[in-house]
Amino acid sequence: MKNPYILKSKTIEALEEKRVVHQFNPKAIRNTKSLGDIVGLSTIGFHLVRVEPGDETTQHHSHEFSDEFVYILSGSCTLCLGDEEYELSANDFVGFPKNGPAHSMKNNGQEDLVYLMGGSRPDIDICNYPKIQRRMYIINDRREFVDLEHLGKISS
Repeated sequence: MKNPYILKSKTIEALEEKRVVHQFNPKAIRNTKSLGDIVGLSTIGFHLVRVEPGDETTQHHSHEFSDEFVYILSGSCTLCLGDEEYELSANDFVGFPKNGPAHSMKNNGQEDLVYLMGGSRPDIDICNYPKIQRRMYIINDRREFVDLEHLGKISS
């Protein structure tokens, strides 16, 4: 009997990857299987991700309302966390709490980087991109951004 909440390894292996190019970084290319979506998770995301050598995972960013994590299954990468860099490899885990330092990774190795990525999915989130001076607002899956130079201030 097939259960809609269980994904067996053969099913996961047979899933087609979705190629995702980050909207603010054309060098950030992830090949993703969104496992959580398949089993009906709606408040957390859970993805199996493969990043080819030389590719990045995202634009350097932080979230104001969303927690994230990565668990490296195979390969290696350079993690940029805030202004520091760290080398990661198989069985390393990193948590990115809301309001934590900005983060991104790059596969500098010779083989594919494969990791589990997950995080909360709040109805409202603000994502900050310090290296490109941009802020994105996510409201019920609708995304809008502003370059920080155009962000107005309200005087009191």
